Amino acid sequence: MSALSAEQLVLRYGRTAVVHGVSVTIEPGRVTALVGPNGSGKSTLLRALARLHRVDDGRVRLEERDTALLSAREFAREVTLFAQSRQAPHGLTAAEVVAFGRHPHRRRFAGPSATDRAAVARAMRVTGVHDMGERPVGELSGGEMQRVWLAACLAQETGVVLLDEPTNHLDLRYQIETLDLVRDLAGEHGVAVGIVLHDLDHATRVADTLVLLAAGRVHAAGDPFAVLTAENISEVYGLRVEVETDPRTGRLRIDPVGRHPARPRTTTGEIPV
Repeated sequence: MSALSAEQLVLRYGRTAVVHGVSVTIEPGRVTALVGPNGSGKSTLLRALARLHRVDDGRVRLEERDTALLSAREFAREVTLFAQSRQAPHGLTAAEVVAFGRHPHRRRFAGPSATDRAAVARAMRVTGVHDMGERPVGELSGGEMQRVWLAACLAQETGVVLLDEPTNHLDLRYQIETLDLVRDLAGEHGVAVGIVLHDLDHATRVADTLVLLAAGRVHAAGDPFAVLTAENISEVYGLRVEVETDPRTGRLRIDPVGRHPARPRTTTGEIPV
């Protein structure tokens, strides 16, 4: 397994710099979560790691290799990206879409091998879409299609997996199952996982290392308990929060404080009108 690292990246849209000298490493067997408010640069940074956004300065390395020097096929055999927005192809079944993930491993003009078929079946099973393999993708809901694309990424079987908001459009059950899958990729299979998340509670569930971005710069990085302090979150999001450790689970509990306090309940459990 290889580590994927960014070294002092500067990224722009046109003439406007949106990421300023950011360094981060996605390590094998660990989950690195990128968090921050809208416009902080986290998705742009992830896309640059996946070679989908031009690097204006700095370098991206896969171990000691500059990724800019790898062919598209070489890179796709080692790094895969789950992106937020993908167009569902018309006229294909879910299984055929998942099989897209095997393209970097196939020889030109060759059909799917037994290894390809096994990888597709395994990816569909772990993402819970194995029973919809023959369904046309046009019949799938947004959440179902999200899981099909995730299965396609897993079928690629790379050592580095990059995920941009994988829990978007999913109901509660599949949000948690996706986060569990992310932990399994790192903990059980030694995959280097980089993930962008908006939900800080989700980030604390999966992250070994957390990178908190603000205005295209790293505000804090390291252990989630050290990064997600009330002070750091308040400074970055411009909102007062309270942070404590749940005594039952040991996880961080982050409570944003809005203008309206929580409505009190009566002794019967009813919310007074």
